[in-house]
Amino acid sequence: MSLESPTRTAAAGRVAEFAAALDPADVPDEVLERARHLVLDAVGLAFASTAYPFAGVARDALTTFGAGAHPVLGMPDRLAPRDAAVLNGVLVHGMDFDDTHIPAVTHVSAAALPAAISAATVAGASTRELLAAYVLGVEVSARVGIGGAGGFHDVGFHPTAVAGAFGAAVAAGKLTGLDATGLASAQGVVGSMAAGLLEFLEDGSWTKRLHPGWAAMSGLTAAAFARAGWTGPAAVYEGRFGLYATHLSGRETHPEAVTEGLGERWELMRTAVKPYPICHFNHAFADAALLLRAEHDVRAEDVRAIRCAIHPVPGKVVCQPPENKWAPRDEYDAKFSLPYAVAAALVRGRFTLAELEDEALADREILALARRVEVVDDHEGLFPAAYSGRVEIELADGRAVAHREQVNRGHEERPLTNAEIVAKYTETIGRVADAATAERVRDAVLSLGDDRPAAEFAEACRDQR
Repeated sequence: MSLESPTRTAAAGRVAEFAAALDPADVPDEVLERARHLVLDAVGLAFASTAYPFAGVARDALTTFGAGAHPVLGMPDRLAPRDAAVLNGVLVHGMDFDDTHIPAVTHVSAAALPAAISAATVAGASTRELLAAYVLGVEVSARVGIGGAGGFHDVGFHPTAVAGAFGAAVAAGKLTGLDATGLASAQGVVGSMAAGLLEFLEDGSWTKRLHPGWAAMSGLTAAAFARAGWTGPAAVYEGRFGLYATHLSGRETHPEAVTEGLGERWELMRTAVKPYPICHFNHAFADAALLLRAEHDVRAEDVRAIRCAIHPVPGKVVCQPPENKWAPRDEYDAKFSLPYAVAAALVRGRFTLAELEDEALADREILALARRVEVVDDHEGLFPAAYSGRVEIELADGRAVAHREQVNRGHEERPLTNAEIVAKYTETIGRVADAATAERVRDAVLSLGDDRPAAEFAEACRDQR
């Protein structure tokens, strides 16, 4: 019988030892540079989200608990640190245009970044420490998501909410000075807070927008309890009643993924930046539709039928319930509708934020074309390693044209460049901010990693008007 401490042998303990020992100088320069651009994408999206009703509703809800001193991304408001983390998570993720770690099926920045900003500001940390902790949060969130082997969505859990809580706890714990024992406890504690249901898919409600901010707040809370001496179960991932046994009972899981390659393989480099403001499962279909439109001069009036092949697990997200997907009631339904994404791309020759506005959602040509979309199971795709999709279009002249996107754009094999991320940032923040503000924020983000106080960075990223 081994007498080795379960805290040291359990996955949470090994993550904790790695995180406690990590120095910012240990993170490769290319990882730090990519991290800055992922942060830039997230901050630009936070600013753009302030123009949507959900942002004001979230702010009003959180100000019920009083004001504070912590800045909010893209807003003039100041809140308590945990409330600011919730609102920042809502703003980063609210448009569903934020980055996704493909194998983890997890929006990694939306929880890790708000938790890191709040914890760094409270702790008086530097932007170097903030950036390294954000990288840690992404690494842990991604690995926890990978361990689910694509199963979280299939049983109705949102992996961003589940995996993001663990990443946020490690990021916050690192910044607030927890040692390895404390970081292990923080993961154990936050495991009891790791949840988020996909039931919003049935009626288009707003709960998904709240998930990453709530994960960030849970991570901050768990780290604070661990710092005060609270304990959490050592085997929170692989235990008899740990994460994978409870959330994915009877399914294939890979708890070893939580620690595999820590410090050797940087999962942040596999994080995909979205080219479209829709569910990542729809991206291959939008690209395929646009390619077929351009190459074969496809026009909506010439289309008899469209057949789309998608893996059944992501298919549940973007094709069910049918009444919401073939006739979206609002922009949130549209984001998660495969038929709408394909039809709008074919009719408009693009898919931008404009295709989610009321005028587009009421476009009779788009809605009529969406009704011609048939969805079938894809048995040749790569999910969850990539979000594959195939579109076949039957035309009035008897032709049938088809295209498969086996690896979606933005994937680690087809990443957006840093320059493309800057261009996306310029477009998104430009919807609500002037050029001077966009430049100030961009400079603050892309200089992350120096000795400036993190509080100065947070201040630079708020609405200062």
